[in-house]
Amino acid sequence: MKIDEVDRKILQLLTENGRLSYVDIGKELNLSRVSVRERVSQLMNKGIIERFSVVINSEKVGMGVSAFFEVDCEPSYLVEVAQALADNPRVASCYQMTGPSTLHMHVLVEDFIALEQFINNELYSLEGISRVESHILLRRFKSRSGLKL
Repeated sequence: MKIDEVDRKILQLLTENGRLSYVDIGKELNLSRVSVRERVSQLMNKGIIERFSVVINSEKVGMGVSAFFEVDCEPSYLVEVAQALADNPRVASCYQMTGPSTLHMHVLVEDFIALEQFINNELYSLEGISRVESHILLRRFKSRSGLKL
């Protein structure tokens, strides 16, 4: 779906600060509040803007360990495993990747004891998993939600 340069600028401003008012966006782009509201509504109706959300610093709310997993599944279990993981509150994201029925997963937990419990009790207990590889985040250099236009 194509968007014009004004929509692109609105999206960029909202990506940088989702709390900007229509008035503030209008001032930045020399548009009326009503024009900005209509454009944002159209972007939402077209599904270009899926939702507005808050990005929470996981470490500051007690989730001190961030781990990434590559989970290989037997093909017939892929969707079942993916749904079980997606429903788990410790799983921040879960994607099907190219490769032999591979899921890529990001997990946030309080500490290494909680990580061990997640791996042993919640991950390894799922039927259909053939291989698990984990990587612990040491330091974040860049993290962004959404698309930068």
